[in-house]
Amino acid sequence: MDDTTPTNDTSILRQWWDALDVVPFDEIIRIAIIIAIAVTLHVVLRRIIRILVRRTVRNAPQKQRHNRAALIDQDKMVAQQLQERTTQRAQAFGTLLTSAATIFIWAIATLTILSILGINVTPILASAGVAGVVIGFGAQTLVADYLAGISMIFEDQLGVGDVVDTGQVLGVVEEVALRYTRIRDFYGTVWYVRNGQMQYVANQSQGWTFVLLDIPVAVSSDLNRVRDVVNAAGTAMFADAQHHDGLIEPPYFGGVEALAGDAVTVRIMGRIHPPNQYATVRAVRQRMKIAFDEAGINVPQQIIQIDEMPRRPESDTLES
Repeated sequence: MDDTTPTNDTSILRQWWDALDVVPFDEIIRIAIIIAIAVTLHVVLRRIIRILVRRTVRNAPQKQRHNRAALIDQDKMVAQQLQERTTQRAQAFGTLLTSAATIFIWAIATLTILSILGINVTPILASAGVAGVVIGFGAQTLVADYLAGISMIFEDQLGVGDVVDTGQVLGVVEEVALRYTRIRDFYGTVWYVRNGQMQYVANQSQGWTFVLLDIPVAVSSDLNRVRDVVNAAGTAMFADAQHHDGLIEPPYFGGVEALAGDAVTVRIMGRIHPPNQYATVRAVRQRMKIAFDEAGINVPQQIIQIDEMPRRPESDTLES
C-alpha cells in the first residue's frame, strides 16, 4: 500500500503538468500586455486632451480680448461671452478627440489580439473596407453633415445663444450637434437644420453688433439741430444704468442716408451688445422718438390725395 501511493501522486502531478503545457501562456501574456498598453494609452490620451481643453479655456479669452482691444473699450461682457463660447467649443472638441482616440486604440488592440489568437484579420480588414465604401456612398449626406458640424465647431461659426441667419431660418441657436443645429425662431418654432445644408451662417452675436436706424425728418429741418438732439439723446441713454447691458457706446448721428422731395432720412448708429440687440434697438428708437417730440422735430407724414372721377350725366347714360 505504501509503495503505490507515491506512484499515484507522481502520476497525478504529471497529468497536471501536461495539462498546463497545453495552456498557451505566451499568448495569454502577450494579450494581457496589449490590453495593459491599450488601457494606459487610453488613460494618458484622455488626460492629455483634458489638459489641452483646460489650457484652451484658460488662455483663449485673453488672446481674443487682446485682439479686440482696439475696437471695443468696454468689453467686459464681450470677454465673458467669448469665454463661454471658447469653453463650449473646447469641451465639444475634447469629447470628439476622446471618442476618436478610444475607437482608434481599441480597434488596433482588437486586431492585434485576433492575430495573436491565430485568426486571419485580412478578410476582416477587406470586409471593413468594402463596408466603408458602401456606407460612404449610401450615407454621403450624413457624412457631409458630420464634417460640416466639425468645421462649424472648430471655426466657431456659431454657438448656443447666438442669433443667426442660416438662409432657412432666423432665430436663436439652442443646440449645436455634429449632425444638426437646433434653432428657435422669433415665433417660437423650433427648427432642426442639418449642418451640411447650411450654405452660409450670418451670426449677429459674435462680440458686438450695430444699431442702424433710418428716421425721416422734414426737409425744412435744421440738420445741425437734428444732429445735436440725436447725440444728446444717445449720450443720456448711454449714461442710464438701465441700458448698460445693451449699449457699448452712445448712439450717435451718422449722417444723411437719403434725400427725397418730402423728407430727409438721417441714420443713427451705435455699437450694442448681443444677444438682446433687438430689444436695444427698440429702446433706442423709442428714446429718439421722445427726443424728437421734445425738440419739435416732426417726422413728415405721407399724404395720399385721391381725386374723385367726374360722373357722367344721367341723360348720357340713358341715351347710351
